[in-house]
Amino acid sequence: MMRTSSFLLFALLLFGCAHNENTVTQISTIDALLAGGYDGSAQIKNLKSYGDFGIGTFDRLEGEMIILDGQVYQAKADGRMYKVGQGTTPFASVSLFRPDITMKLGSPVDFKAFEMFADSLIKDDNLFYAVKAEGKFKAMTVRSVPAQSKPYRPLAEVVRTQPVFEYKDIEGTIVGYRLPAYVKGINVAGYHLHFIDSSKTYGGHILAFEMTGGTVSIDKQNKFRMILPEKGLEELDLAKDRSDELHRVEKYKAP
Repeated sequence: MMRTSSFLLFALLLFGCAHNENTVTQISTIDALLAGGYDGSAQIKNLKSYGDFGIGTFDRLEGEMIILDGQVYQAKADGRMYKVGQGTTPFASVSLFRPDITMKLGSPVDFKAFEMFADSLIKDDNLFYAVKAEGKFKAMTVRSVPAQSKPYRPLAEVVRTQPVFEYKDIEGTIVGYRLPAYVKGINVAGYHLHFIDSSKTYGGHILAFEMTGGTVSIDKQNKFRMILPEKGLEELDLAKDRSDELHRVEKYKAP
């Protein structure tokens, strides 16, 4: 009986991995988040069933999420990183990371040059890609966001007072996605990247960086699954074009 149970458990795990291979599973939409949909709708503990890699945020917009090697981390507004096993998320993207290609950087790169290097490894602009880069950084600028209180302000207003952290000579990992232009309104078209340092102490949403050496790994994803919250969307205006708001949120750096 014990041997049979063990076999069934192993088979279920294999089926779960196969089911999620090359699949990005997303909680809610980026436009819902931009509009103030900050209430968590999915359990953090369930994200691991979708994969071992990803990014997002937490209930009430409390901090930046990094999922690396199956562990969920929360970069809070105090600039510190915390391991998380419970709670909820209003927005996250998760996948199994099994790289199709890994290349060593030939020279130092800033954010823009990094995008160009990663683009050179991508053959089809219309697919989804998980992106991981491990190495040394001369400079890394990240942000996080403190927990919000109702009535929630739009995200473009929240980031005007976001805490920004600048690190020098730091090692760590970039975690994120490169998504096609047609996901506009659903997720972030282009690159959406978070950072976690090698000691798992610091990190957040990347605003700028200079990478001096390391490797870049790309995992092609050709399947997409979106899980919408059962309630809360009816209160949001999701017909509005929020492209300008998204640009400010992704690139904004406090003075």
